[in-house]
Amino acid sequence: MAHVTFDTLKFVEKLKSSGMPEQQAKALVEAQQDLISDSAENLLATKADINAVKSDISNVRLELSDVKSDVKLMKGMIGFVLATNVALLFKVLF
Repeated sequence: MAHVTFDTLKFVEKLKSSGMPEQQAKALVEAQQDLISDSAENLLATKADINAVKSDISNVRLELSDVKSDVKLMKGMIGFVLATNVALLFKVLF
């Protein structure tokens, strides 16, 4: 869980010095603290999140490597079939 430091006392004092009643300032600070805490939990990535993404990327790279190998093999096979068909075509026509 992500933790964000927030000086609630300093915030309350600023609100009070601007003319806000203490009870209202404290309620606003509590609401702000909850909002910051919820945002940090839902929006910030943890090390575990980052490691999971890295693992997923590694798996995708491995799969792409396999796909590249298959594409190379298919290119060779298509080239062979094409060359064979051209050779047969020349044999029939000439």
